[in-house]
Amino acid sequence: MRTIIVGTRQSALALTQTGHVIAALEDICAKENLPLRFEIRKIVTKGDRILDVTLSKVGGKGLFVKEIEQALLDKEIDIAVHSMKDMPWEQPEGLMVGAIPKREDPRDCLIMKSGQTLDDLPPGAKVGTSSLRRSCQLQAYRPDLRIEPLRGNIDTRLKKLETEGFDAIVLAAAGLHRMGWQDRITSYLPEERSVPAVGQGALGIECRQSDEEVRALLKRYHDADTDRTVRAERAFLGRLNGGCQVPIGAYATNVGRCGAIQLTGLVGSAENGEIIKETMEGDHPEALGTAVAQRLLDRGADRMLSL
Repeated sequence: MRTIIVGTRQSALALTQTGHVIAALEDICAKENLPLRFEIRKIVTKGDRILDVTLSKVGGKGLFVKEIEQALLDKEIDIAVHSMKDMPWEQPEGLMVGAIPKREDPRDCLIMKSGQTLDDLPPGAKVGTSSLRRSCQLQAYRPDLRIEPLRGNIDTRLKKLETEGFDAIVLAAAGLHRMGWQDRITSYLPEERSVPAVGQGALGIECRQSDEEVRALLKRYHDADTDRTVRAERAFLGRLNGGCQVPIGAYATNVGRCGAIQLTGLVGSAENGEIIKETMEGDHPEALGTAVAQRLLDRGADRMLSL
């Protein structure tokens, strides 16, 4: 019986979502009588080691995936479980995303000390997030808010709400859902108020292109609808060649007519808070993502991306 080594970050959330992935793969193996077992290997990434500065100041791409991808290339692991929003547009040669399972809730959410919505926060309220994308959109709606950096694992950030004087913090709803902590969510930010990060709420299960056995297994776990929307969002990111130094968001949905996708893309300025946003529909994910990105570039996004 082959043992499939599954690489993951070592945070509580990463281990929980990896556990969900393994449980789903074990169920597939049991139903189809596949002689495979699974073992977790924890890997520390650069993004996990550097916690005293915001990601935008660390620089570079793939801060939470590079070490895991190297382990895949070195055949130390066979599968990597990533949050799709952490994955850069480009993958190392020899690796591929073997499965994108069904997406969790992609929205951002508020965890507040009092009140129910963003409008309930008092003037000058202290809000925690280290995401330029989130802070840019929050301040566009509420310029009076005082946005302060907030790094750390999901449980660490929840504790800081109580210990560091925040009135509210902003997190991805998907992580709280996967941890079973939905009751901590005060309210959800609608996608039109806070366009999510590219791939937010989705997982990317990465493997080696040469590993036919693993590829065949992951194909059974793949969700085609989620794949189409995430491909559109990632094509948008790829055309912009964006990293975490610039506020970028994209959210795609499958709409009514067969094969149609609606994509909203956003680029903001970390310098002056300016935001440009476009929404388009199309039948081809990559073409749609590229078209939305090009429309933003034509409106001046290239200037924002070069800052």
